[in-house]
Amino acid sequence: MTVTAFAALHHADTPLLLPNAWDHASVAALAAEGFEAIGTTSLGVAAAAGLPDGSAATRDLTLGLTLQLGQGPFLLSVDAEGGFSDDPDEVARVARELAAAGAVGINLEDGLGSAGLHAAKIAAVKAAVPGLFVNARTDTYWLGDGAETMKRLEAYQQAGADCVFVPGLTDDKRIAALVKSLDVPLNILYSPSGPAFPHLADLGVRRVSLGSYLYRRALGAALEGVADIRAGRPPRGPAPTYAEVQALSAP
Repeated sequence: MTVTAFAALHHADTPLLLPNAWDHASVAALAAEGFEAIGTTSLGVAAAAGLPDGSAATRDLTLGLTLQLGQGPFLLSVDAEGGFSDDPDEVARVARELAAAGAVGINLEDGLGSAGLHAAKIAAVKAAVPGLFVNARTDTYWLGDGAETMKRLEAYQQAGADCVFVPGLTDDKRIAALVKSLDVPLNILYSPSGPAFPHLADLGVRRVSLGSYLYRRALGAALEGVADIRAGRPPRGPAPTYAEVQALSAP
């Protein structure tokens, strides 16, 4: 599998549904379900290690996870927060390390900081690793009112982004309008309260990420299970057997 294959998934008949994992077992389980491409979730990686997300605290953990997973039978896209640095050259260095470890894509978020700085990071990554698929995220709907969205996305496109990501946007009309205004694929974050996957496809979205949802869902299932047991009820929902989980770590 190649970087070109990953880019092609953003232009297929069906949008790329990208589940996001946080460790070897979660990636292996998703790969066993037939997902051709899998992303990582920075929140899941950070929370599993007791570290805050979005604070550049998981650089080494992220690289280590990529080294562990990057040679698997799937395409791996890595959530690298804001590149773990405000220095574009250092972000490019991180991108080279991730690509060398087997990543075919990188997700870079602006955290609603300087659009110019984020564009410089994107440009530095594309100059250093031209084949690495850059998904440029803007947090205009998570940390703002969405007013700067198109202005930022235009800057990120011009800097070389292969795809742009607008988490928090769930309005049908705004999504459709963005699709028509962009030169690169649009990535939307799935929300249980937002448009369903088939409807996002109808709107022209080319990539739907699950972000931290699966990690949070797993925590929710654990709490629900222990609550059932404490209340004397059989736990609801399926659980893999010990042997099935062991098999995920088989060579």
